[in-house]
Amino acid sequence: MVGTTADKPTVSPEDLERLATFAVTLVPDSAAVGLGSGRAATAFVRALGARVRGGLRVRGVPTSEATAALAREVGIPLIDLDRTPLELTVDGADEVDPDLNLIKGYGGALVRERIVAAASRRQVILVTPDKLVPRLGSRGRLPVEIVAFARRLCERRLEALGCRPELRGGEARPFLSDNGNWILDCAVAPLDDPAGLEREIRRIPGVVDTGLFLGTAETVALAEGGAVRTLRPRPAR
Repeated sequence: MVGTTADKPTVSPEDLERLATFAVTLVPDSAAVGLGSGRAATAFVRALGARVRGGLRVRGVPTSEATAALAREVGIPLIDLDRTPLELTVDGADEVDPDLNLIKGYGGALVRERIVAAASRRQVILVTPDKLVPRLGSRGRLPVEIVAFARRLCERRLEALGCRPELRGGEARPFLSDNGNWILDCAVAPLDDPAGLEREIRRIPGVVDTGLFLGTAETVALAEGGAVRTLRPRPAR
């Protein structure tokens, strides 16, 4: 399986709690908030639910069915996207480079994560130090969501781009995204030109989305050394 060794770093519950506590302070009363997926986002949803039970008035738009179920469990009212932008989205990431570009999608929610982030005024990403990389692709894995019908075409074109695709879940039981699509986990080396690769992948018929989230994060909150510090994009040179 692509990237299995790097997928399961040790993350302390205390760090996740610190990130969640920090993120909840960013949520104003009466806000509509994007609710991300993954371990850090799950901790945030639980912390936000506690604030809702304490009287905070918020509404959430979940990025996955799993997040939706958790939000209902902890008492966060859910809404659909409409014409009004969300105040912010709080989510996690699988890789973060020094410019705060991201790789997402190890959990399979990349399409809805992108849609909810795009519908938000700001995207805040919660991570621990294991997610920081010098270049995107350093953990060796790039998820690409595809229409199942186009699998062989997508695989052939991805291979031509230097990616080595593997069907998530395997032949017998392919993983299905919440959108009913398949995911190809592409083995990659550290990327010299993430933007160029993203453009080429998106040109492949049958590709729904890639795990490359370039320029979407306004803030990255990093739990490190018993505290949380915020990272901002480097100034343009």
